[in-house]
Amino acid sequence: MTTDRLMVLDLLVSVLAAAAWVGAGAAAAARRPRTAAALMAGALVASPARAGSVLALAGAGWWFVQEKVTIALPLLLTASVVAAVTAGPRLLAASRAASEAGRDAARSPAVVIPLLGAGYAAAAGPVQTFLLGYPAEPGSALILLAVVAGAVLLTWRAMTPRVPLLRTATASTVVAALAGGALTFLPATTAEAATPVVATAGAVAPATAEGGHDMPGHDMSTQASAPVRPVTDLRGPSAPAPGGTVRRFTLTARTATVTLSSGRKVAAWTFDGQVPGPPITAEQGDLVEVRLRNADITEGVTLHWHGYDVPSGEDGVPGLTQEAVPPGGEFVYRFVAAQTGTYWYHTHEVSDIGVRMGLYGMLVVTPRGSATTGVDLTLPVHTFAGTTVVGDHDQPVLQEVAPGTPVRLRLVDTDNTPHRFTLAGTVYRLVAVDGTDLSGPGPLSRAGLRLPAGGRYDLAFTMPSGPVVLRVDDRTEAVRLTTAANGPGNDDVTDAAAAAGWPELDLTRYGTPASTPYTSRSRFDRRFTLVLDRGLALGDGLPIYAHTINGRAYPHVPTQVVAEGDLVRLTVVNRGRDTHPWHLHGHRVLVLARDGRAPTGSPLWLDTFDVRPGEVWEVAFRAANPGLWMNHCHNLSHADLGMMLHLAYEGVTTPFHGGHGG
Repeated sequence: MTTDRLMVLDLLVSVLAAAAWVGAGAAAAARRPRTAAALMAGALVASPARAGSVLALAGAGWWFVQEKVTIALPLLLTASVVAAVTAGPRLLAASRAASEAGRDAARSPAVVIPLLGAGYAAAAGPVQTFLLGYPAEPGSALILLAVVAGAVLLTWRAMTPRVPLLRTATASTVVAALAGGALTFLPATTAEAATPVVATAGAVAPATAEGGHDMPGHDMSTQASAPVRPVTDLRGPSAPAPGGTVRRFTLTARTATVTLSSGRKVAAWTFDGQVPGPPITAEQGDLVEVRLRNADITEGVTLHWHGYDVPSGEDGVPGLTQEAVPPGGEFVYRFVAAQTGTYWYHTHEVSDIGVRMGLYGMLVVTPRGSATTGVDLTLPVHTFAGTTVVGDHDQPVLQEVAPGTPVRLRLVDTDNTPHRFTLAGTVYRLVAVDGTDLSGPGPLSRAGLRLPAGGRYDLAFTMPSGPVVLRVDDRTEAVRLTTAANGPGNDDVTDAAAAAGWPELDLTRYGTPASTPYTSRSRFDRRFTLVLDRGLALGDGLPIYAHTINGRAYPHVPTQVVAEGDLVRLTVVNRGRDTHPWHLHGHRVLVLARDGRAPTGSPLWLDTFDVRPGEVWEVAFRAANPGLWMNHCHNLSHADLGMMLHLAYEGVTTPFHGGHGG
């Protein structure tokens, strides 16, 4: 059974245990002793079963059971024993009596309160998991104990209104709640609220148990000082590589009304009045120079080159590598087009809104001197104003292609969530992922291609004599390529219903193995673990229900600090129910394992990878691009709610305010 299913099973068992205990207490209070006894019997089965489900889930890793083992299970099992010992005999006697006296005995506080108390304790487990989140700490334990105790005291008061509450118990509950709240939130306002963007020399802390680092700015290291460099010095060159040329572009961000292919008009934020923005193309070795101007985007705008390893000062992260460009302002980006492949650019200021509204475009770099033959289509897929569009098409892209013509389809997911693609009518190869060519890509047909948010797939094939259809999410026909003999109206391809049943391609098994500069057996200089979850955390000074990393929300997530040349291993764990497309700026990562299994196909060099519920990814990268970098979920609404942090090289500083607009 997969970890995701074990998580669901454990949740179901915990809910059943809570429902059975609460139901038993409610039935006893309603003077139904036999129903209460039957429900208590079910609860006494479900409670130990919860221990079994937790034990099974523990096989996936301590991350998935930490709060269950340390808080939820002890609380549940203790309350279950108390209820069985104190209420059980009375309830059984009442159920056998079958009289008015027996029904009155079932309603006794000595029966009802222990049963409901066990229910409150059982319910604390799911509350911890979904409300407080990972990790379970003394503060959250005190909060849960106070809530359970408070619920028991309120029940006692409701059933015995003439009996005074125990002052000691009431005071202890209040103190526990206050102490828990203080332990949970107050520390984040002091040490963890330090500026998380400056890796000052001599301030790098040793790795913690979770593989992270304490916040820079605390003198906890005796390592040799690294030379101090401001990120503003880490800029691109002013000349291309030998043989390259200078390619200059100007992009003006402004609000506009765009017209989709159907004629529908949509209010948008645009580059040069169009969505997507103008394509930026170059050959390897060229110097790309882009002048960004902001006409009227009041929130400000930047350009981030998604997946492209530009110098840190060109990365376009507001508050970290530059200030956002305000209306009337401009900023010039320069970088050498060293990487070939399919990439894209987008604003990184209030990006959850900005990208959704249209501030994005394509970046394609081809090998120097390569001849352009055949058909090469770049296809950004976006949910725009509630409609799935390909480029600016909300209707199928139709194109006539002669049989025998080489075709390349560059698929780009510019949304917050993954898309599934199917290609019908031809055998094809997935030749590149995230701009990097795969080793030995084999022929594919009848396969579903799941593309993470921010990711790119390049598909290649030779045009057959019949039509070829690309679909998105098994329902939207995105592209139809036809020949002269098979016009747009010909439907001689697999229908959408059949394509929906095609199995998903497992990228870790596709292609052929090849050598890599490091493997899972290499010696790593730094190890970091990121446990992704949802829970209450401090964000911008107030508790919020955040998407969290190791129990913290940005800007209180400790910065990952590396030295230039380090080999870094990153473990990303998803405890929650959402998919998180993970994206590290400025570096490609090599996939070492997914759920403990190493890839058996082509090496996977990615800049964005989907961490689905219950998954554990292990990836590695060489710290060879000095600077200050974002490391975040590319579901941009998740990032906006706290799921991001910084990766900082020792000695690199920033003059900017240290915040980030999303």
